[in-house]
Amino acid sequence: MSDADADARTPAQIEADIKLRRDQLAETLDEIGVRVHPKTIVGDAKAKIASSVDHSLGRAYVGANRFVSDVKGQLVAEDGAPRLERIVPVALVVVGLVGLLAVGSRRRRG
Repeated sequence: MSDADADARTPAQIEADIKLRRDQLAETLDEIGVRVHPKTIVGDAKAKIASSVDHSLGRAYVGANRFVSDVKGQLVAEDGAPRLERIVPVALVVVGLVGLLAVGSRRRRG
């Protein structure tokens, strides 16, 4: 704004401009007050943590789903029939591990 424009303004225009700037400043201060309020900060932190957990859980789900699909691909033929030549050894290993855990658990108790 040039000096000529400033001289041409009426007192009412100057007062209106001051009121507008005061209202804008009050709005800005209210917004800052909301942003720095402890509840807002805690809420923002909770939202960030929830987002991070959701992202991590999503990645874990995708990884687990991929693992299950890979295992299924190893134990089931393309036509859907079980591959007994692979299932039987896996089942024997699982039964053996469960048996070892049971024996180890009895030894600790007794």
